[in-house]
Amino acid sequence: MREEHLYLVTYDISDQKRWRRVFNVMNGFGEWLQLSVFQCRLNRRRHAELVALLDGMIHHDQDHVLFVDLGPAEQVNPRVVSLGKDFEAVTRKPIVI
Repeated sequence: MREEHLYLVTYDISDQKRWRRVFNVMNGFGEWLQLSVFQCRLNRRRHAELVALLDGMIHHDQDHVLFVDLGPAEQVNPRVVSLGKDFEAVTRKPIVI
């Protein structure tokens, strides 16, 4: 498997319909943390695919999407202060079909 990085992706979308479309795309790429925040384990190909999809959806003069690269997914140990629910960095799990 290609090396994956852990990303924190957050977005501010001004239109509710566009926000819902972005949320649905993000749900296929990562794990939902909060209203407009996801954590994603992505290799370079999946990162480029997600960037291209979102780039085609948003209105660049009204919306904002931010990708924060936390580093190699297997080595990253994020220092997070979490109030309320526990925070766990997303891990790779086997998928049974």
